Amino acid sequence: MNLLRRLGRRLRQNLGRAVDWFRRQEGSPGHQARGLALGVFIGCLPIFGFQMLLGAGLAGPLRGNRILAVAGTWISNPVTNLPLFWLNYQLGTLLMGPGPAWSHLPNFTPRNLAQLGWDFTSRLFLGSVLVGALIAAASGLGCWRWLEHRRRRKATPPR
Repeated sequence: MNLLRRLGRRLRQNLGRAVDWFRRQEGSPGHQARGLALGVFIGCLPIFGFQMLLGAGLAGPLRGNRILAVAGTWISNPVTNLPLFWLNYQLGTLLMGPGPAWSHLPNFTPRNLAQLGWDFTSRLFLGSVLVGALIAAASGLGCWRWLEHRRRRKATPPR
């Protein structure tokens, strides 16, 4: 029981630090939300190794926060890659019709992805764009609303 309390306390502390870090980012709520949404969208794309670079590079021209764009790409990480890309492929298959079977899950690498060909890749990219757009819109809107709420609450004097 003592172990669970320590883990809970540590989780709350880490979550608090993450929220504080998020609040300290520069820019308006819209600037921050655009950066996060851009990063989440790019993080859903199967462009291994280039997600953070692309997020940081596109954040400037799209007037988003670069740091939050890079952080948003972390939606795809070693733990979430397979479930996220499986979902993306399934959605692409639902919209485009059946494609080649995804049989090499343990050996999922960019090289194996290229060998599967256009039938597989087109379904994966279509699903990735749609899932990315949906999750990016939700995260960007949620981020903007939360930051606007905090800004209004901070501007209103206590009674």
